[in-house]
Amino acid sequence: MGSAFAIALVFIGCCSNVVSLEFLVREFPGCGNIVTFAQFLFIAAEGFISEANFGRKKPVIPVRNYFIMVAMFFTISVVNNYALNFNIAMPLHMIFRSGSLIANMILGIIILRKKYSPSKYLSIALISLGIFICTVMSAKQVDAASEVPQAQSFSVFVRWLMGIAMLTFALLLSARMGIFQETLYKRFGKHSKEALFYNHCLPLPGFLLFYTDIYNHCIYFSQSSPVALPATGITVPIMWIYLLVNVLTQYVCIRGVFILTTECTSLTVTLVVTLRKFLSLIFSILYFQNPFTTWHWVGTTVVFVGTLLYTEVWSSVQAALRGRGVKEKKKE
Repeated sequence: MGSAFAIALVFIGCCSNVVSLEFLVREFPGCGNIVTFAQFLFIAAEGFISEANFGRKKPVIPVRNYFIMVAMFFTISVVNNYALNFNIAMPLHMIFRSGSLIANMILGIIILRKKYSPSKYLSIALISLGIFICTVMSAKQVDAASEVPQAQSFSVFVRWLMGIAMLTFALLLSARMGIFQETLYKRFGKHSKEALFYNHCLPLPGFLLFYTDIYNHCIYFSQSSPVALPATGITVPIMWIYLLVNVLTQYVCIRGVFILTTECTSLTVTLVVTLRKFLSLIFSILYFQNPFTTWHWVGTTVVFVGTLLYTEVWSSVQAALRGRGVKEKKKE
């Protein structure tokens, strides 16, 4: 029951979060900083009450050990959201972030001296190929859609390349953070809720660097079209409603993943998260009518096949079916 509830939270929370983010980004492409700040502030406030007990509970892992992780987590979150300012379409954003397995494998080989089976290398090759296909096709669309003079068209393409570079940097840094977190947990034990709180609380002063941008978007949001709240007669700017939905669904998504990691195996967690990304991608393409060619579909399919191959879903399903068949024969 706990795992079913967690899976429901992941699908409902994470998919709704992607939808609300696309509503925000379509209206104000540069709103990444205010979205990230709102998410961090809400999760930190909730953790201060439920996890830190209003500051009375001391952390199991010394706070000084969180600062490196927090610096990486803050940078990853800001860079991923800020990349949307650089002509990065939401479907490409989701596909590109599916390359986390590539980054994890590369850094695992370099830093941890890990060795992988041939099937793992094949899956990573498929994911790399799929992302390459989608990236190249998106580059052609950016160039074709730029109905501006040649000099400005080149500028648009350069901005798109900067966005791709930012996503790549965030991908590698995310993998490095995962390795750092793994070593930290081996030393002090797993304390995911505590890490969730400090990862969102400690970076809050860093948003002072983006004070002007956040303040300007507060004004933009307040000037958006007003919407009447049911049975209240109160009107609220629509962008603030989208932001509230985004923050709440982000929290539901994170909580769902946390519960899932305690209830299920890592294979199940990876499979659920992968399927969630796929559904989010399909919804984004269909509902928001994002440009998606046949080659995009080919690249997306290759990415998800590679992801499922990496998680060894096929062999696990076959093993489960064989086990069920053996039990039925014993009953006979």
